[in-house]
Amino acid sequence: MDLPHQGYRASKQRGRAAPMGGESVLFDDTSTSAVNTQGYYTPGYNMAGPPNDMQPGVNNLFADPMANAAMMYGSSLANQGKDMVGKEISRFMAVNKLKYFFAVDTRYVLKKLMILMFPYTHQDWEVRYHRDTPLPPRQDVNAPDLYIPTMAFITYILLAGMALGIQKRFSPEVLGLCASTALVWVIIEVLVMLLSLYLLTVHSDLSTFDLLAYSGYKYVGMIFTLLCGLLFGSDGYFVALAWSSCALMFFIVRSLKMKILTSLASDSMSTGSSAKPQVRMYMTVATAIFQPVIIYWLTSHLVR
Repeated sequence: MDLPHQGYRASKQRGRAAPMGGESVLFDDTSTSAVNTQGYYTPGYNMAGPPNDMQPGVNNLFADPMANAAMMYGSSLANQGKDMVGKEISRFMAVNKLKYFFAVDTRYVLKKLMILMFPYTHQDWEVRYHRDTPLPPRQDVNAPDLYIPTMAFITYILLAGMALGIQKRFSPEVLGLCASTALVWVIIEVLVMLLSLYLLTVHSDLSTFDLLAYSGYKYVGMIFTLLCGLLFGSDGYFVALAWSSCALMFFIVRSLKMKILTSLASDSMSTGSSAKPQVRMYMTVATAIFQPVIIYWLTSHLVR
């Protein structure tokens, strides 16, 4: 019975023996080893930074003149692309041209309203230029603008809502229908004029914004007609309609004369035909005559 007991002691003593050639160690340092003695993976945490061998490479990358030149070239390409996109947007949106039609002041607005309501006293209808560029509206009262048509359109919608409210017929649907109808009539009128100018090959400096401005001036007469109808009834409405219609027709003919009819002589000399100038003149008169029809159509249902 002694032999097994002695064998057990011998094996136990061999297991507790200290490592050869060194001091006794209570715990083994396994922080730097990824795999322990049994073959299992032990995760370790390396709190130190990247090796010192990589830092010179990174510094050389940012200090390399070729890398700096590539970065500068890339930024210049980005700026050029941004400028090209801005130019394309400006070309399609015509932002600068749109700003021209809103370059107004109080003095211009008052004078323009007086001309729209009393055009018979105005003598000089010629649009002034500076170096082949028309002067802005605040410097030339004959220049077309979009400020007055825009404000007149909004005022007309508000006045129509008030008229419908007085007659107890107001509803958002009716007011929306009134606004959309007025806007659609202007768009149709501008498209018809553009198509007529294209088919008749009229060479003029009339743009879409110009036609939109001249077509939108009718809202001033509509406001005057609607106010007189609300204040003085049907009699005041028809008197105001006759006055604003005649004033607007006179204004349209005299204004478009400098834009369309001035090219009659040169076009007739180049083509040798007298039919086209007459058709253009008829088109100008038809545009003026069509204005009272639209005014009556858009205001008659608001006055009772």
